[in-house]
Amino acid sequence: MPDSSDSPTRTRDTPGELPDGTAVPGAAAHTAGAGNLTHFNDAGEAHMVDVGDKAVTHRVAVAGGRISMQPETLAMVCAGTHKKGDVLGIARVAGIMAAKRTSELIPLCHPIGLTRVDIEFRTDAAANAVHCEARAETRSQTGVEMEALIALQVALATIYDMCKAVDRGMRMDGIRLLHKRGGKSGDFDAG
Repeated sequence: MPDSSDSPTRTRDTPGELPDGTAVPGAAAHTAGAGNLTHFNDAGEAHMVDVGDKAVTHRVAVAGGRISMQPETLAMVCAGTHKKGDVLGIARVAGIMAAKRTSELIPLCHPIGLTRVDIEFRTDAAANAVHCEARAETRSQTGVEMEALIALQVALATIYDMCKAVDRGMRMDGIRLLHKRGGKSGDFDAG
């Protein structure tokens, strides 16, 4: 075992290196383009973006995705006959709760005051799927894209959790930001 006095003292991680000094393949390319990524400083280190000088504006984000399942599972969800209760109702509440906790889950995400979170489901018998849209709104200095995406994913994961005893082959897909409005970067529509 090497003597610790043989190694230089490291007080923090060096970008592009592991704590033991080993170079991370591809890290140079990552930090070289860090000027375009707001969560990295000039040295390529992660930090929380300062939004203190940004204007408080009304911001909206909508995320969408779906969970596909066996026809029998979808029929059970639609009929409300699941022994655990109202699958979509519980998934809706789970998504709303998750949106409120986003900054605790995503390390560099700002905690913000949400003014609205709405989760909508649409069942699709032809595709054996439940489509979900999650909408988040705030009057803040930063956007709510992450809150909408987290709400969506937790709502879909809750459907999976409640139905996995009868269908472990369910698949979540198509998860993406559909719409964003407000803020310095302008509007976005996935189309």
